[in-house]
Amino acid sequence: MARGDGYVVPADPQALVVVKKKNPQSSRSWALVDCSGESTVLDVDKYAIMHRVQIHARDLRILDPLLSYPSTILGREKAIVLNLEHIKAIITAEEVLLRDPSDENVVPVVEELQRRLPLVNAIGDNQNDGREYGGGNHDMDAGEEDESPFEFRALEVALEAICSFLAARTTELETAAYPALDELTSKISSRNLDRVRKLKSAMTRLTARVQKVRDELEQLLDDDDDMADLYLSRKIVAGASSPISGSGPANWYPASPTIGSKISRASRASIATIRGDENDVEELEMLLEAYFMQIDGTLNKLTTVCAL
Repeated sequence: MARGDGYVVPADPQALVVVKKKNPQSSRSWALVDCSGESTVLDVDKYAIMHRVQIHARDLRILDPLLSYPSTILGREKAIVLNLEHIKAIITAEEVLLRDPSDENVVPVVEELQRRLPLVNAIGDNQNDGREYGGGNHDMDAGEEDESPFEFRALEVALEAICSFLAARTTELETAAYPALDELTSKISSRNLDRVRKLKSAMTRLTARVQKVRDELEQLLDDDDDMADLYLSRKIVAGASSPISGSGPANWYPASPTIGSKISRASRASIATIRGDENDVEELEMLLEAYFMQIDGTLNKLTTVCAL
């Protein structure tokens, strides 16, 4: 919160980020959360990250904290590149990389990923137990529960975090705005005018940030091909079943001991793939639509307050 002349105006986190001098060391730090919920901090350069997730330098540049890129969700062959405010992440079919894990706004996201991502793996373990002890029906039931691929679980955590973050900032400004406007109405003074002016400026900046996230989700929802690109597990299944794929996913994750179980889970999870319908994006569309409605509501609230 910023204080001045006896009144309080909520601080604009985005403005603070602009003037903050980044520690060069922090720009090399990544939090890696795998499908078992284990978290590791990596201190590596951009070339190691590019090699690990197999993306181009231009995609990694979008996540550079020293550069100002708009909110972006990109689907690549083997990864999702996510730039949503302070959440700068790379999601693969079995792990999530988050930039600057020591940031106070990123820490809760890492913790939430650790809490929610192991669910897929736990179901996979139950399925293995069911097969080992002859529990065929149990395997079918668990498979039905395990419909959401790993990458969508991770994406949902990120979308939920950024929508909640922006909604909270909006509530802070809204809570401060109405008393300030009431006070200005009852008494016009330079102090009250300055207070309202600062709040208006903060709301204008926040509105632009919310608008960028909303526009990115809307653009993604309008393009089925872009949404299909985010189905990483489906691509693994398609690659494994292709007669020209050779060793398939083993080449993608040469050091991964879980790729076999990942293919198995992806096969059960992606019903559309089993049917051969690679253009079915209904599951992702429902996920994105839910958070689009949430961020759109936040934008409407900001627009209403700004119009007062």
